[in-house]
Amino acid sequence: MVAACLTGWGHSQFGKLDNVDAEVLLADIAQAALDDAGLDPEQIDAIFVGTFNGGFLYQDFPSSLVFNNIPGLRFKPSTRVENACATGSAAVYAGLQAIEAGRAKHVLVIGFEKMTELATPQVGEVLLKCSYAREEAGIPGGFAGVFGQIATQYFERYGDQSDALARIAAKNHRNGAVNPYAHMRRDFGYDFCRNVSEKNPFVAGPLKRTDCSMVSDGAAALVLSARDVAGGLKKAVGFRAAVQVNDYLPLSRRDPLAFEGGQHAWRQALGVAGVKLRDLSLVETHDCFTIAELIEYEAMGLAKPGQGAALVAEGATEKSGLLPVNASGGLKAKGHPVGATGVSMHVMAAMQLTNTAGEMQIPNARLAGVFNMGGAAVANYVSILEAL
Repeated sequence: MVAACLTGWGHSQFGKLDNVDAEVLLADIAQAALDDAGLDPEQIDAIFVGTFNGGFLYQDFPSSLVFNNIPGLRFKPSTRVENACATGSAAVYAGLQAIEAGRAKHVLVIGFEKMTELATPQVGEVLLKCSYAREEAGIPGGFAGVFGQIATQYFERYGDQSDALARIAAKNHRNGAVNPYAHMRRDFGYDFCRNVSEKNPFVAGPLKRTDCSMVSDGAAALVLSARDVAGGLKKAVGFRAAVQVNDYLPLSRRDPLAFEGGQHAWRQALGVAGVKLRDLSLVETHDCFTIAELIEYEAMGLAKPGQGAALVAEGATEKSGLLPVNASGGLKAKGHPVGATGVSMHVMAAMQLTNTAGEMQIPNARLAGVFNMGGAAVANYVSILEAL
């Protein structure tokens, strides 16, 4: 049992936010989280800000930016956290550790990213810094190229999975259509996602545009509170487990289709939580590309290696299925502003557990799993959350 709870949260619209300054964006969402928790800025003991940046914005060193618009936070310890596409979860876990160490009762966690100020090719170059540069920096197509190679290898080992990938894309876009925060609120349907067209061309290997998460801006924030004070607040979502597992960075040193770091993280988290996968009401998982979600079914133990497609075909991961996956639309439809993603995933799960998810709501949700990864299953975070 983790000694901290989620007690408040805020979430921006994800998308191309041309007229929103990053400094204002993170402050607005931070204030929303504070208001949701019913806390004043002065009651926060520590702040953790998650952003990858890597060249998306000229402004770096963002830890104190929030003070400009929320002066009540001035003189609080504030730290920037980064761990590739798992940056948001890294910031959440840093907050948990501050509470567990007894250094804080209330922690503010902010995840944000402004990606769209760069052209798409430049975005790809920035994201490719999350690969092992010595061996992988030359892969065409940026990170889409990395996962295009993974998809090609998966097809070679287990057969053509184009139907399964299209079903995953269609599912997530259908779910995202009812998520008010999603970048893409449109149900494209299976046929559009399955077939190559002018609007859905191949991007890398067998991956089409509908197989790839979008370049997005956005922010999410949450308040973490120690369990001994959380009872006095309006709501609380507890952590049954919070596990981080890192693996080798080079793809050449591991089986890129196994996501072994993710396997270890899921096994450890379920063990710490004392639950089985089938006990979960839902999972928010890191579908940066549809092939990633397919492999993650196998890494979490929902299917054996190479058999994830059967789950998709029978609808097991639909909102009405055995284990709903990405009821929010996932990164695929919601968007993937890198530093915000892990925080957003925890917020989406907490909304489900407090029955405040609106049209996204899974009935009677009691336990939720969150899987956020940096790189191709290099930094792996699994949280098991429960309603309190």
